[in-house]
Amino acid sequence: MNLVDMVESQMIASVHNEKDLQSALTSQVNIVFLLTGNLMTTADYVKQLRQAGKDVFIHLDFIDGISSSKSALGFVAKFWKPTGIITTKSHIVKTAKEAGLMTIQRIFLLDGSAVTKGIEMVNTSRPDAVEIMPGILPKVVDKLSRTLDYPIIAGGLITEVSEVHEALQAGALAVSSGNPKMWNMDL
Repeated sequence: MNLVDMVESQMIASVHNEKDLQSALTSQVNIVFLLTGNLMTTADYVKQLRQAGKDVFIHLDFIDGISSSKSALGFVAKFWKPTGIITTKSHIVKTAKEAGLMTIQRIFLLDGSAVTKGIEMVNTSRPDAVEIMPGILPKVVDKLSRTLDYPIIAGGLITEVSEVHEALQAGALAVSSGNPKMWNMDL
């Protein structure tokens, strides 16, 4: 299955702390980005989310005690069983794919050269999707959705419903948000 087929709700819950896990579990979203946890808790978080019918993508940089080595990715794939991972590091995409995980490459669009470098990195690493940060740049979302052959997820600094709609209209497949109040939007 590919990410485009996975998306049922165009809002993605980006869980940054344990207190928001319950909101994600009961929300309308079907995809969760897990950006909290540690070696002792993450397996349970993933299990709870999977039991609630959610696809889970772990951002390894935010999981205390885990690295992004080949053996760590193999461990994550075999024992934690998330749908995939999120990373800013293009070399990790290949290793995660080899471990059987889906991949989302996160890129930060700080200026024009960052956009150019981001396009190069994505075309080299070939992730399943690209999350662009910040997601409040409809002009850039439009450009990347026309330039890259990968689904675009807009995330970061999106706080208004109108910004969600702008990102989607500009060509984003979905929007990730750390605000639990946005996780039950009808999209």
